[in-house]
Amino acid sequence: MEINNLEQNNHIDLDNNLVNESTQKSFLETTLGKTINTAIDIGLRAVLPDFIENQVIDIKDNLLNYGLKDGISKTIDDAIDLGKSAIGIVTGNFENVSQMRSAVQTGGLIDGISSLLDTVVDKVKNAGLINNTIANTIKQGKNTILNNVESNIESTFNKQYEALENTDQYIDNWKNYFEDKNFDGMQKEYEKIETQLESIAPIEKTINEVKTIEVLHNLIKNNGQDFNLTEEQLQLAEKLK
Repeated sequence: MEINNLEQNNHIDLDNNLVNESTQKSFLETTLGKTINTAIDIGLRAVLPDFIENQVIDIKDNLLNYGLKDGISKTIDDAIDLGKSAIGIVTGNFENVSQMRSAVQTGGLIDGISSLLDTVVDKVKNAGLINNTIANTIKQGKNTILNNVESNIESTFNKQYEALENTDQYIDNWKNYFEDKNFDGMQKEYEKIETQLESIAPIEKTINEVKTIEVLHNLIKNNGQDFNLTEEQLQLAEKLK
């Protein structure tokens, strides 16, 4: 886990601003950006079945170079902002994945990608990089592409639900082993948490719990697995109950 050094001279200093709106938006932009990009790849292959691989790659590259890449990022950001307002999150962070999903759906992300594809295809056609036939074929098959996008986004959020549920379970397991002063069990769950943390959405409650666990785990580990904690350390442990 890449979190700032949280213990100096036996003093624990936890930064409560680890998760903010920018962090969550960046996560969604990156995660959904990859998801949408992959879905468009699959969709283009489906609507251009007579083209060889290299031809499809060239068409996709041209779309990216003429605004698709930057347009996807902006469309995601716009959908998040509009969706947050629509579901009543005017300020502050998403509290769970359900809110993220609702904001993306309500914010009109699929409609935004649809308009973006039309605009970018026209730009590439006007630049002479694809002909009218290819441009029209992509537009006529746009629903196939958008269905792939929608399906991939749904799958991405489902995976997030599962990953966060697993992380919450590993956190609970770690707490139980901590209460039993079983460091081997703690280490096993700690490693599972680390693995999940690489891909889960930055939800404040979960990240703060993980951050607290990291501090306590490393304090005990670096102290020869000694569970005799200072008063300050015990107060930190109380936050996990």
